Amino acid sequence: MAQISSLFVTRLYHGNLHEAAPHLDLAELEQSCLVIAEDDEAGQTWCEENGYPGYTSYASLTDLPWRFPIFADLVKILDHHVAEFVKDLEFDLDGRALVLEDLWINILPEGGTHSSHIHPHSVISGTTYVAMPEGASALKLEDPRLSRMMAAPTRAKTARAELQPFIYVKPNVGDVLLWESWLRHEVPMNMAEDERISVSFNYRWD
Repeated sequence: MAQISSLFVTRLYHGNLHEAAPHLDLAELEQSCLVIAEDDEAGQTWCEENGYPGYTSYASLTDLPWRFPIFADLVKILDHHVAEFVKDLEFDLDGRALVLEDLWINILPEGGTHSSHIHPHSVISGTTYVAMPEGASALKLEDPRLSRMMAAPTRAKTARAELQPFIYVKPNVGDVLLWESWLRHEVPMNMAEDERISVSFNYRWD
């Protein structure tokens, strides 16, 4: 009898901050993000000059874990989740380690989007979710083979999830999503009246 196998699988890790120590106060994390955004004039200027909706600390603050203890605790938790994901991916790290490369705040207002992109020069990328009001946009993931399907018909709407060209993942507050950094992703328009707040990060092979 014929057999059909799934090859070259794309893995997505979905965990929660409370699954690892230390305990993190999510309300404090949210308030910290808002205070940092309000005080970060360089980040606000960068967002205005580059047409970035809302706020990101990506281009202005590179040392959040050093400046704020709650972000140092957050990194300890993320280190745990990334280590678990690395086990699943069966990487041969050759005696080296995956270490945090950068970590930044994202605050997306109503109507804001974050266009499709990848994270070059990193191994694992991810996001943890700090505020997800009703109607906040999900994370949209793109099949990495999509650009090569030049003559293929579209998938049926009822096709299995692993065959869909796009997957939408709706996280909850406190969730951690991890993926390999080559996976193209985007944040569709935020339809919520309130701000969508998240913290994103990259890990490199050091």
